[in-house]
Amino acid sequence: MRYRQLTTGTLALGVLLLIDVLRVWLPGIITIFGQAASTPAELMGAFALGWFVLAMGAPAVVRRVGARPVTVVAAVALAVARLALTAAPGGRTQLWLATAGLLAGLVWLVGVAADTDRPVPGLALGFAVNAALHAVLDTVDLVWRGDWVAWLLSAVAVAVFLVGTAQPGLRGGAGNALAGPAEAPVGPGGGRAWLLAGPALLLAGMVALSPALARTGMSYLVAGDGVARSPLFGLAPVPVAVAGFLCAALTGPPRGWGRAYGPVALLGGAVLFALDRGDLLLPAILLAAVGLGACLALTDDTGQPAADTASAGTSAARRGYAVAAGMLVFALGAVGYYSAYDLGYPNAAVPVVVAVLIAAVAFTARPVGDRLPGPFPPLRAAAAVTVLALLAPVLADEVPVASNRDGPPERLTVVAYNIRMGFGLDGRFDLAGLAEVVERQRPDVVLLSEVDRAWLLNGGHDTLDLLADRLGMPYVFGPAADPVWGDAVLSRWPVDDPRTLPLAAVGAPTGAQALAVTLDLGDGVRTAVVSTHLQPPPGKGPVVQARAVADFATRYAAGRPLVVAGDLNTEPGDEAFVEFTKAGLVDALAAARPLATSPADDPRQQIDHIFVSPGLTPGDPVAPRSTASDHLPVAVTVTLPPR
Repeated sequence: MRYRQLTTGTLALGVLLLIDVLRVWLPGIITIFGQAASTPAELMGAFALGWFVLAMGAPAVVRRVGARPVTVVAAVALAVARLALTAAPGGRTQLWLATAGLLAGLVWLVGVAADTDRPVPGLALGFAVNAALHAVLDTVDLVWRGDWVAWLLSAVAVAVFLVGTAQPGLRGGAGNALAGPAEAPVGPGGGRAWLLAGPALLLAGMVALSPALARTGMSYLVAGDGVARSPLFGLAPVPVAVAGFLCAALTGPPRGWGRAYGPVALLGGAVLFALDRGDLLLPAILLAAVGLGACLALTDDTGQPAADTASAGTSAARRGYAVAAGMLVFALGAVGYYSAYDLGYPNAAVPVVVAVLIAAVAFTARPVGDRLPGPFPPLRAAAAVTVLALLAPVLADEVPVASNRDGPPERLTVVAYNIRMGFGLDGRFDLAGLAEVVERQRPDVVLLSEVDRAWLLNGGHDTLDLLADRLGMPYVFGPAADPVWGDAVLSRWPVDDPRTLPLAAVGAPTGAQALAVTLDLGDGVRTAVVSTHLQPPPGKGPVVQARAVADFATRYAAGRPLVVAGDLNTEPGDEAFVEFTKAGLVDALAAARPLATSPADDPRQQIDHIFVSPGLTPGDPVAPRSTASDHLPVAVTVTLPPR
């Protein structure tokens, strides 16, 4: 039993560290290797997939050298890369450190698989603890925090992981002349469970165990009108999902047709997620969490001890290739799903196909021997991790509700900012930099573009809620590409009557929309605000979308003062820009032109704009310098018409 507890705990810690590395490496493909969308999507996909294909050669190395030497060396490399990422300066150094950590993690998994015929408890605990910690940390990874607490916790995790990995004589690896006698013999089973490690990691990060997605789902329930607002207790569903997942994963599966409940629940959750509706996110999470755990339980068999050294070696190699192939499925699914937003093909089938794969492998699994007792009592383990997850709603800071101050103001300061999912030019997640440059303007209303609230590709952060919390401003979110990617309005004044307008794609890959809200400034004074991010079709300007937004905004305002702002991907004088002036709107930044906003480190393009209705008088236009995004923010103070 001690052996199984040690193996399970070490596997769980290794999974935790590998996920930490992935949360840095995946965004690095876009923000560092991708060079602000100038790198072809096909090249980025090839770079991402290449490392997982390379890892397919690891089982051959393990069989030739032995599992223990490979596992120990890879574990040390993974641990060093994980700690180094906390201190990495960003840029290519960060990307290559994360890449080294990823490859080391993949090789480590292959080495562990060769010597572990029952990985489900360790994988399940790794996924669950990661989700619970991510919720407690408010979806900001320890890697990005960099303070002494982050260093301490990271160092402890790495140290315990390395101590567990270095324990001698606990398992005799196939072909491993250095290992001592095994305390528990290695059976031929475990191949199916290892095959599901990668697909399960993908669905856990995308849906089943994503704290950011849970918070986003809660924000859609506030009003139920297709937009999302700052939620109270936004992380409340996380403990339920974690508990359901762990209880299902660590409890023996039912017999007969009762085995179908896990595959059916997982498929149901994946389908709800694929429907791209914000009001369905919470049931999608809960169904997927329970279903994923149950599917893993169906593959949790130990089998009988291997008959001889040759059969042990064959089983070890089979498990190694299984986990490498499963992680390749993870990469294919992630690249296939998220590259659709660059290449423009439908991607809703990706999570469903991955769920079908998991369900099929799980449902067709058959125990090959007597089931041994688990290393951790299921209910006790589930309760312990759930208590950790319960800390998230308690510790999370809720954004205060905006309220009218001392009567209607004479002026409003407006900031519009494309925040590039929260990642700065150096590829690091930079909430502090974003908040600092916005706060410097002392804004009354902030309009954000490229807001990401849960994409696994970008690390699974709820960037909007995190930034709103730092600024102390409630938000309204308008989904564009899907329910967790779009535009937002943050306001120090109460907002009501939110409406969204989906914009025609006109050949552009990423979805676009316009979000309109009304600021209630008190004493009956109301101002309309519209946030948008235009997506131009290849080789053309966003004329059709600009015309639609201008018409939507003026009709929504209905004669009230109006502000329209965002990343419009058009320059002054272009045909799309003229659509706003033709609608009677005024360029609020005209007095400061030329006012280039992109790229942030060497601005040459004037593509971020603020327009106002003629009754508003703009002043003090500025594009303050910052590298917290690949765009500069634009700000203006508008004087309201006399009452």
